[in-house]
Amino acid sequence: MKTLYRTQVTAVGGRNGKVTSQDRVLELEVRTPKEMGGSGGPYTNPEQLFAAGYAACFDGALNLVARQEKIALRNSKVTAKVGLNFSETEGFSLIVDLDVHVPGVEHSKAAELMEKAHHTCPYSKAIEGNINVNLHLISE
Repeated sequence: MKTLYRTQVTAVGGRNGKVTSQDRVLELEVRTPKEMGGSGGPYTNPEQLFAAGYAACFDGALNLVARQEKIALRNSKVTAKVGLNFSETEGFSLIVDLDVHVPGVEHSKAAELMEKAHHTCPYSKAIEGNINVNLHLISE
């Protein structure tokens, strides 16, 4: 296997600290959300960062599988909703809902592209069997 790209991000201070990429393009303060007893405020958190990466990667995979089928997508959009769950027996876990918009493509074809993207997206592959992912095709 050939590595196409590799990056590095360092976290200091956990949920109440800072994340910085090696090239400093990403340099953000993170805080525990108010909903979890933190200060909240104009900061990001690990769940938002995961949602951003997953949404972007999934939309990229969606466009890739569409191109492979010679379908030109216009303005596709993926919204990732990431939840942090806790149970006494299993501890912390994530749940993800992906809302997938594929304008201008017939519903059954859009659903097929969404499923193919799910099997292509590196994020989907990485979390398969570990995180419950619910796919939702959003019609216009």
